[in-house]
Amino acid sequence: MTQRPGNQLFDAYFTARDMREVFCDQGRVQAMLDFEAALARAEARVGLIPSSAVAPIAAACAADLYDFAALGEAIATAGNSAIPLVKALGKQIAATDAEAERYVHLGATSQDVMDSGLVLQLRQALALIESELAQLADSLAAQAQRFATTPLAGRTWLQHATPVTLGMKIAGWLGAVTRSRQRLQELKPRLLVLQFGGASGTLAALGEDALPIAQALAAELQLTLPEQPWHTQRDRIVEFAAVLGSIAGSLGKFGRDISLLMQTEAAEVFEPAAPGKGGSSTMPHKRNPVGAAVLIGAATRVPGLVSTLFSAMPQEHERSLGLWHAEWETLPEICCLVSGSLQQARLLAEGLEVDAARMARNLELTQGLVLAEAVSIVLAQRVGRDTAHHLLEQCCKRAVAEQRHLRAVLGDEPQVTAELSAAELDDLLNPAHYLGQAHVWVERAVAEHNALTV
Repeated sequence: MTQRPGNQLFDAYFTARDMREVFCDQGRVQAMLDFEAALARAEARVGLIPSSAVAPIAAACAADLYDFAALGEAIATAGNSAIPLVKALGKQIAATDAEAERYVHLGATSQDVMDSGLVLQLRQALALIESELAQLADSLAAQAQRFATTPLAGRTWLQHATPVTLGMKIAGWLGAVTRSRQRLQELKPRLLVLQFGGASGTLAALGEDALPIAQALAAELQLTLPEQPWHTQRDRIVEFAAVLGSIAGSLGKFGRDISLLMQTEAAEVFEPAAPGKGGSSTMPHKRNPVGAAVLIGAATRVPGLVSTLFSAMPQEHERSLGLWHAEWETLPEICCLVSGSLQQARLLAEGLEVDAARMARNLELTQGLVLAEAVSIVLAQRVGRDTAHHLLEQCCKRAVAEQRHLRAVLGDEPQVTAELSAAELDDLLNPAHYLGQAHVWVERAVAEHNALTV
């Protein structure tokens, strides 16, 4: 049996395949080679190198021409991935055109290759994340509208509070996704920029051609040319990582809510069922929230990775020692974890299974106590706030002690029946009549989503 290299047992569970392909060795090397090919085209356009050198250089800029294992071993000595790659690139070109080999990597430094290659990868990653977020938002918007008026127990401090609606809860998840999409749109101009500064950031090796080449290179790669190189100013990638951390946290909230609603004692909302999904190795009856586990797991792991990037920000002078190196695997891993979380979240949102009847039964677990506020508010307008609050508090205690429904206890209390008729009490103790602005919050969250989608 042929074994695949690396630790890949959990990859399909925690990472989306498309995102792993962006950040696999092939993806990393190809992104750096794309920079080298674009640099040759830009320098030829400006006239610094002969146009005849472009085709041989570009032809050699194909990742499948290179031995990744050999590159990996060379990195251990070189200290970064660009140095051995550029050497290998030069040899590949020289084999067919020794003259063209003279013009490879002209004026660039290793970090230019690696950072610009990373930005090219991040552009792909962004497109994948934005697509998943948009699909997730569409599903959440549809589900929020579907269950806009479906009552369920609100829960504060994990205890039953007043009623809410499932649609309102889903709208909360939707709002967080919408804000994440907005943040990604806002940071794009700051993130998708060229890195090109040469040895110390001045591009002195290129003389007067430096700025025209930088402009041409940015155009070739379809990146923005920033105000200056950013070799040791890492706020751009840290901002992106922070937004990804926020996305992971928001999805973790989604997963946490789903897992709690799936608990046997609640059993109100479930992940979509599938053959073999969520089973136990010993208990045939189990239906575990395996999708929610990915969301919660990513929300637990990503903050530590984001903190690594924050810790790596105070980089020394014009090129960092060690702090830059700490980024190389950290940011890709964040992207991969968020991609897996998004993939699972989309599947959850699309296939939510809802037991509205169980929600209604659960609302009655406290035998009307969750509606005590509704009665108190109306009664306060007739007998005063303190009197009403004290009276309802005593009735609630009596209901618990006597294991009776609050409606029955209130119906036996002369001070209450003197102010509220039987019909009024029935109305006040109907969960569907105490949902406040829940439907409005759904409408507003969906409208904000629709505005962003358009």
